[in-house]
Amino acid sequence: MCSAGSTPTTPDAVQVVEVNQPDRATRRKRGKTDAVDAEAAARAVLSGRADVIPKSGEGPAADMRVLRLAKESAVKARTQAKNQLKAVLLGVDPELREALSSLSNTALIATCADLPDGDDAAVFTIRLLARRIQQLTTEVKELARRTTKALRCWHPQLLDVIGVGPDSAAALLIAAGDNPERLASEASFAALCGVSPVEQSSGKTQRRRLNRGGNRQANAALYRIVITRLRRDARTRLYLERRTKQGMSKREIIRCLKRYVAREIYGQLQPPTPLAVSPSAP
Repeated sequence: MCSAGSTPTTPDAVQVVEVNQPDRATRRKRGKTDAVDAEAAARAVLSGRADVIPKSGEGPAADMRVLRLAKESAVKARTQAKNQLKAVLLGVDPELREALSSLSNTALIATCADLPDGDDAAVFTIRLLARRIQQLTTEVKELARRTTKALRCWHPQLLDVIGVGPDSAAALLIAAGDNPERLASEASFAALCGVSPVEQSSGKTQRRRLNRGGNRQANAALYRIVITRLRRDARTRLYLERRTKQGMSKREIIRCLKRYVAREIYGQLQPPTPLAVSPSAP
């Protein structure tokens, strides 16, 4: 995806439009160069096929994007350090290994971080990895706290939706951007999240399949919301039972539920409409 400029509205302003990548069949025939791609982007803008306003890069969504990036990196590094710690434990002194084997993960990391210093390379590595895990855990908690604080400040209504947690709310807000009004309708937001239905009918068979496009992080967030509702929300469980009796598979039911959740989230992301004031009002 790239951006193309159109006719400036003022001498100092250029309207920017989002353009999808060129058609793959056309690219295979014509090849790929910067000039060819620029011409294809310009033709898409001039013909009106590309008219999407890009996301703005300033605001709470942009801040949450970098916070989420740092958190995902810290979680991945912490998981790697935990796996390395348990791998090193297999080669330490049997007495120490047996003493640590019955501990929970939290107690294991705390105990390993307080091991006495010595000449044993394995013990030194275990203590180093345990302290690294503790440091990364502190980072993850701080990043999660900042994300939640930003959400409660800018979009507290998102956290009131059933099944929506800080991570899912941040992913959906990042997908929509700081200017969600650029999305023409809730159907466009569903397509952005990859939950719009795709026809897969043939002959007398009428059905729809999962959409494998769109923002996959937002799609995963909607999936987590649906799974949470299937476990805790009575209305969602009743919907599951009713659609199951109609012959739909669980995968198709989850697809429908993700579409409904996207519709609900879209309404929460839109800026509030100012109330009309009567001229005679004081």
